[in-house]
Amino acid sequence: MKVDLHCHTNISDGSFTFDEILRQAKQQEVTHLAITNHDTTKGLEGMVAEGVKHGIEIIPGIEVSAFDFERNRRVHILGYFIEPGHTALTELCTPLLEKRHQASYEMVGKLNEAGYEIDWDRVVQLAEGGTGVYKQHIMQVLIEKGYTKTIYGRLYKKLFSRGGVDQEEPGIAFVPLEYVDAKSAIRAIREAGGIPVLAHPGQYKSFEAVPELVDAGLEGIEIWHPLHGREEEARAINYAMEFHLVMTGGSDFHGDYGEDDSIVLGCKDPGIDSVDALKKRKTSLLQKEV
Repeated sequence: MKVDLHCHTNISDGSFTFDEILRQAKQQEVTHLAITNHDTTKGLEGMVAEGVKHGIEIIPGIEVSAFDFERNRRVHILGYFIEPGHTALTELCTPLLEKRHQASYEMVGKLNEAGYEIDWDRVVQLAEGGTGVYKQHIMQVLIEKGYTKTIYGRLYKKLFSRGGVDQEEPGIAFVPLEYVDAKSAIRAIREAGGIPVLAHPGQYKSFEAVPELVDAGLEGIEIWHPLHGREEEARAINYAMEFHLVMTGGSDFHGDYGEDDSIVLGCKDPGIDSVDALKKRKTSLLQKEV
């Protein structure tokens, strides 16, 4: 029995379809799997039903691409056991999806201006079935054209760096994206019946925001993640203990679009206790609303 509470399909920025994910989950003996595509609940109901057929509990989830405007940094918020298609999430995330797709179109235009031969139609083809184009799709076309051999590396940084780190200039194709407020993401997830959890705080250096996010309704924190070392894990555990947060974890699996080829489903297993804790927290919240 294995648990993975962080996984993406090709509906957002993963390379694999849900059916391919399901096959990998069976190979890795993952019995409880949360699908947490970025800013969408598309397809979750069917995934849950299909998981039952294969003896795998699919937990309907989401990862909202949010922002801490006070500290000017990204803050991703995971939501578990949400109601797919709930108005609160749709209204919050649909504008974000549209802005991301438009930003990607502008990025491709900038690349063409810089001399890179990249066809927008091909990029869109790679994103077919999803909610729009991501940078991974653009990089995949650049790989096909022979500009690079990997998605993440020197070229990715040259093209898409956000800038600001050690006086680093933004990438030549970087287009800023307006994210949603992290507190609004938490409220929307709760309104959709879900349990909001802070994703990989070590990656985005979002530990400082925990007290404020708890005040907004945060219920959990991701402890185990491929980009968390022992120091980040320990710090996250301390916050979980201090604020009585559910401790979660997962592989943040993106398939071929991931930053590390060694990452497999179930590699950051938080244990079945984590699933049980999320379920208990959901029951508790429902009782408070009555």
